[in-house]
Amino acid sequence: MADGNGSTSSIVENFGAFFNGWLIRQERFLEQLVQALRSQDEEEIERRGDLIQEVLSHYDQYSAEKFKAAREQVLLFYSPPWLTSFEKAQLWVGGFKPFILFKILTNSVTEFTPEQEQAIERVKCETRKEERELTQASAAIQESLAALPLLNLVRRCGRAVDGEELEFESAVRKLKEDMLRALESADKLRGSTVRKLLQTLSPVQTVKFLAASAEFQLAVRKWGLQKDQEREAT
Repeated sequence: MADGNGSTSSIVENFGAFFNGWLIRQERFLEQLVQALRSQDEEEIERRGDLIQEVLSHYDQYSAEKFKAAREQVLLFYSPPWLTSFEKAQLWVGGFKPFILFKILTNSVTEFTPEQEQAIERVKCETRKEERELTQASAAIQESLAALPLLNLVRRCGRAVDGEELEFESAVRKLKEDMLRALESADKLRGSTVRKLLQTLSPVQTVKFLAASAEFQLAVRKWGLQKDQEREAT
């Protein structure tokens, strides 16, 4: 993983530009999803499997770019400078908390078969368990992160001998490895939760769920930008 300031600024600029472009495409996909739902023709919606795949590929692209950049500067993804303050406040291990998907689903899809309800409940239990485990791992990382400034202070004051210098560098390296591992696990859980839910839904339900998910993300973004602008104006 790269540590230089030049690398950091380059990743911030490049990923920030990618993310803004990704959001523009997200808005276009939302328009297409909403338009498909307006047709009120379930057969027509079911034939729009290509749209569903395009939306899922859109998310896959984001995950791939995020993973590539995180391997270079994982610290950035725990407080991304390209996000608004409000978006950052919602972060859980570098992204959205998987359990919010169930709230989006129940608010956007109102009719489930008994089999679907059982399947969704199983996914919910699995997600809650893994989410809890990752939260505990993240807490341990935060404790390690909090200890680094003190170690760095000792080093900067010139009281660190060679062994302590190596200990500090080793602690930083291990922390970054742990953060990357946690981020990858969290992204994997986010992705697997979505896939498991989609496996239980009909094409029409899938379009509703994807539309609601995109609408939620864009609304959070819009609200965050508005609040940041208001704060800067005062």
